[in-house]
Amino acid sequence: MIIGSGHNGLVSAVLLARAGLSVVVLEAADVLGGATRTERPFAKVPGLGQSTGSYLLGLMPPELLELLDVDIPVRRRDPHYFLPTPGGPGAPYLLFGTDREATRAQMEAFFSPRDIAADEALQVEIAALRADLAPAWLQEPLPVEGIADRYIRPQLQSTFIDLVRGSVADYLQRFGFKSELLMSMYAVTDGLSGLNAGPDDPGTGHNFLVHNMCRLPGADGTWMIAAGGMGTVSQTFASAARGAGANIFTGTPVSAVTVDGGAASGVQLADGRSIGARVVLGACDPYQLMSLVPEGALPAELTARMELVRRPGTTLKLNMALSGLPAFSCLPPEAPSPFGSTIHLLPGSASLGAASASPMTALRSMWEDVQAGRLPAEPTIEWYLHTTVDPSLQDEHGHHSSALFVQSVPYQPAGTTWDEALPGYVDRLLEICDTYAPGASDLVTDIMPLTPPGIEQHFGITGGHIHHVDNTVAFNERMPYATGLDGLYAGSAGAHPAGSVIGAAGHNAAQRILRDLGVAKQRSAHRGAG
Repeated sequence: MIIGSGHNGLVSAVLLARAGLSVVVLEAADVLGGATRTERPFAKVPGLGQSTGSYLLGLMPPELLELLDVDIPVRRRDPHYFLPTPGGPGAPYLLFGTDREATRAQMEAFFSPRDIAADEALQVEIAALRADLAPAWLQEPLPVEGIADRYIRPQLQSTFIDLVRGSVADYLQRFGFKSELLMSMYAVTDGLSGLNAGPDDPGTGHNFLVHNMCRLPGADGTWMIAAGGMGTVSQTFASAARGAGANIFTGTPVSAVTVDGGAASGVQLADGRSIGARVVLGACDPYQLMSLVPEGALPAELTARMELVRRPGTTLKLNMALSGLPAFSCLPPEAPSPFGSTIHLLPGSASLGAASASPMTALRSMWEDVQAGRLPAEPTIEWYLHTTVDPSLQDEHGHHSSALFVQSVPYQPAGTTWDEALPGYVDRLLEICDTYAPGASDLVTDIMPLTPPGIEQHFGITGGHIHHVDNTVAFNERMPYATGLDGLYAGSAGAHPAGSVIGAAGHNAAQRILRDLGVAKQRSAHRGAG
């Protein structure tokens, strides 16, 4: 019995069903996929597709896709990073992808040789760590020192331990960047994404490493677009699970995990029905799973440890329907299209080149605002517009799906409510967009804003935390696959290796179940795939 049909739960369903087990997946929502969905949420533009939750595919291990014998169509983003600044033609910008010489030329023109050297050194080191760590993601977790000893080459073991336990600010500082704006870009998109943390907090280095684990074929270390939106990922896994004999039920919320004789014995549904099962796997977030278990049934050490690392979400996603494409004032006419890329709107970018400019200070101030319950006047924003790379999401009128991923905001603003504060804050976010692309706000036809409580409500994630457990928490300190209650397992983003659309937790939890049941590993990677 699998609670939740997020991508991890569906991966588990495939593997367990192909191993010969009878598998039932129960999903509370009326649609499957958890936060890995393609929806049509815009009342004014009903035909426009949108990845309302997760929006890119990068971290899924290629070995997992090979084992599952599935193919997820992806689109390469090239360029993949765009760092604009306000101002007209001649204003600094960075737009880079596979054309390394173009990247060097931009850095020479707008930044410095020191930044070129620092960036190249960073990429070399991260590529080595990515290659070394990759096998650990499809295994049971070890402590950080154990991971270092078993998987990381000797000359990088100390670096790895310091990175995982330390801050993203300290790690980036090692490379000697001259431009704080470049440091800020990397700190935000890789180190702070999805975290309840600031750039100097321990563990943000782990999140940075996690977000650089892109190994899909053709990715070259970058994140890619799932053709048809992120719902393609969940639908692909669901099809494979059904083909292997698993039964998937949507609109079927679970109200409790039943326990008999000191072991999980099944689930009780919200409609009062009870269903027995030898094994219950929680593919929901760990805190939701723990709330379904009778008090005292789980080991006290586990519940205490998980409460210590419990944090609410601090990200806001503004899904948008656009009538046309914005025009960035800093880009010359001959520049490549920036729209498939991650567009970084960063505090301090307007002062690039000024001696007093300190984007990292702006990041720290933003986090101070969030901790005090204030909505930052200039938060960090990643702007996405993927329909130029994947036009299948467009409607018949040519609208574009777009989104602002805002990091960070308080879970609840102090002295007000999200209902009161949200309209004005949406206006502020669009005002920031207009600073870089004048008139962009006039293109917005409809919106679907998701505050942290909105993420909690829409996707059923406790606290609206998109990683379930903060990615400052690493390896064996996350939710264990075997909970300590016989027959109850966990396998979601809150478990090893990390939060994001990875699927490794679903694989690892399934393999742990098969071992504990004494069932041979998946009988055939191809069973039921057709």
